[in-house]
Amino acid sequence: MHATRALLLAATCLVPVLLPPEAVAQPRRGAAAAAQPANGVIRQIDVEGNQRIEADTVRSYMLVQPGDAFDSDRLDRSLRTLFATGLFRDVQIGRQGDRVVVRVQENPIVNQVAFEGNSKLSDDTLRPEVQLRPRAVFTPAAAQADRQRLLELYARRGRFAARVEPKVIERDQNRVDLVFEITEGDAALISRINFVGNENFSDSRLKEIVSSREAAWYRPFSSSDTYEPERLNFDRELLRRYYQRQGYADVNVTGATAELAPDRSGFFVTYTINEGPRYSVGKVEITSALRNVTAERLQRVMEISPGDRYDGDAVERMVQTLTDEANLAGAPFVEVEPRVTRDRQGRKVDLVFEVKEGQRVYVNRIDITGNTRTQDRVIRREFRIAEGDAFNAAQVRRSRQRIRDLGYFQDVQINPVPGATPDQVNLNTNVVERATGEISIGGGYSTDAGALADLGLRERNILGTGIDARVNTTLAQRRSQVDLSVTDPSFMDRNLAVGVDLFYVVRDLTDYSGYEERRAGFSLRAGYEFNERLRQSWSYTLSRRNVFNVLDDASIYIQEQKGVTVLSQIGQTLTYDTRDSRLDPRDGYVLRLGTDLAGLGGDVNYLRTRLDGTYYVPFERLLGDPDYVLAISAGVGHMFSYGGRDKDERIIDRFFLGGENLRGFAVAGAGPRDTSTQDALGGRTIWTQTTEMRFPLPVPSELGLLGRAFVDVGSLTGIDSAPNIVDDSSPRVGAGVGISWRSPFGLINIDLAQALVKKSYDETQVFRFGFGTRF
Repeated sequence: MHATRALLLAATCLVPVLLPPEAVAQPRRGAAAAAQPANGVIRQIDVEGNQRIEADTVRSYMLVQPGDAFDSDRLDRSLRTLFATGLFRDVQIGRQGDRVVVRVQENPIVNQVAFEGNSKLSDDTLRPEVQLRPRAVFTPAAAQADRQRLLELYARRGRFAARVEPKVIERDQNRVDLVFEITEGDAALISRINFVGNENFSDSRLKEIVSSREAAWYRPFSSSDTYEPERLNFDRELLRRYYQRQGYADVNVTGATAELAPDRSGFFVTYTINEGPRYSVGKVEITSALRNVTAERLQRVMEISPGDRYDGDAVERMVQTLTDEANLAGAPFVEVEPRVTRDRQGRKVDLVFEVKEGQRVYVNRIDITGNTRTQDRVIRREFRIAEGDAFNAAQVRRSRQRIRDLGYFQDVQINPVPGATPDQVNLNTNVVERATGEISIGGGYSTDAGALADLGLRERNILGTGIDARVNTTLAQRRSQVDLSVTDPSFMDRNLAVGVDLFYVVRDLTDYSGYEERRAGFSLRAGYEFNERLRQSWSYTLSRRNVFNVLDDASIYIQEQKGVTVLSQIGQTLTYDTRDSRLDPRDGYVLRLGTDLAGLGGDVNYLRTRLDGTYYVPFERLLGDPDYVLAISAGVGHMFSYGGRDKDERIIDRFFLGGENLRGFAVAGAGPRDTSTQDALGGRTIWTQTTEMRFPLPVPSELGLLGRAFVDVGSLTGIDSAPNIVDDSSPRVGAGVGISWRSPFGLINIDLAQALVKKSYDETQVFRFGFGTRF
């Protein structure tokens, strides 16, 4: 842009503003041989004034040729044809005896196109909107058209006050530089959002439903407060679906208008709503025309009951649920048609789900495109349907979700298209690759580990094979760790995930138990899926552990465990998972059963078993917001030693209670303890239970704040009795509130908890803080 300014200053001829299209030179009817009588024969056509364009090219546009009779009408049309080519700034046609003389003035050639004054939109964003290119023929009309395109682009970005002035700098050899001088102006944000006709929901509630937002200081990185016309139609659909979920089956969002303020600084957006009455569910009936699938069987999965509030989304979900259930019952070709009958007087909706046989369609071919890096086999093994199978929409959706969950692609689309015959369908799968390599540098602070720094390198799709490899280093005040891991999620293209881990861990536990711990070793892993919900993994771990730097005043029961031990352990974890999302679950549950057996060599022998689970209860239908979720978690663990006292487990193998698993208590703050030194000794039997309600805070959702209220209960026991050791198995209880903030810098968790039931020797903690980020 600075070079462009220099060009402007150095220009010998500057045209400040291009002429509008209507001012472009037009053919002059009298210029075509008006002074000569229209008779005789044309012997020659001479072209004058042309520099780049060949004379024969000019003659090719003429409607008369040598040997033709002089015809003023055809000469006039030739004049217009030459103007219409856009190659010439001026054209004159005259007659000299038996010759036709064509005098042309060529339009200049564009030397370069530049932009000046733009900062919000880059040159790379503006350039595709401009039709004029270097070496193209320049015309004022084309420049004005490009100016209009740039203005429309800025308008789409909410900058209605933008100004664009095209200017030309004349160069030698009939060339010009074209410079678009741009004044971008401020973005026209949404100043206010209004709703008309909403009687049952407040404006503030509906503002949370639409995707458009009012301008506010806390939205510096969001574009939701920028006015975009196409977004209004999307907002209308969001409002309609929300009302349908709340039982307003007749809702009609009749209008969505935007009015620009007189100073063009902002928009006033208004949505007009006709709510209609609220309906409840009347009769619910299922009819089945399938031979082997009875209505009674389908009724078992029916989730809509008479008296429920009508929910349009629930009806759509029920159609899919019934289809899936019929498929599982052995009917591959199913069509479910819901019939909705409104009783406007009684404000009831009767539902009849007609289940019948659908068209017989088979998968002919699965085509995959867009995978420029990932191998076909990596994608195909995620399909829950194969070529030749009966077409099943549920399996296609599940296949798409599994491919998306790989994390290798920005987008995944599976589109059924007709095959070669009416009973065949092809699945066209299109993927958009994304970068799978990661370099992460992070930092933060947690109550448990203190200040920490994190450095990681990871490639989740090595050479497109799906193999995941990573190396990660964490340095913290009380914990340092180095991990190297390689995992093949589908070893030899089978239902088998295989991996290996190398690790080196140092933990400073002097604040809790008076010692430091060092571990180094490796693990071998293998896992497989029984079905979509049930999976199992196995591992073998060999590690060298060292308890060192034991404080001189530490408990004698810790002093005696000082030294090096070798752990040889095999473990398994069985998981049953019905959650709707593994990253942000709001519905469903997960159960885990873990078992570790140590003693295949090494210095310790023990069997350690853990069972834990979490159940999520959504309150969206009751409270109207998906962020209302009740999470109920519980866990129990037990370990026992075998093989004699010299093979007993060590303190580093035991369970500890407090901190993350019992808020209101310090890390290792509850459970068996040496009262003479206040050192935590851990235990062999543990159980915990947490009830946590998650809810939105009364702040804009863009801030990413989520509230929590919780009650934690737990107990830790099971240690050999000895002098000065207390071991009380009675429950401890902690309760409190917390805030989770998904900030631009990372996830921040803050908890305030109070120990409600405790023992005098327990160590409590009111405030917990955790922060971490990567970039």
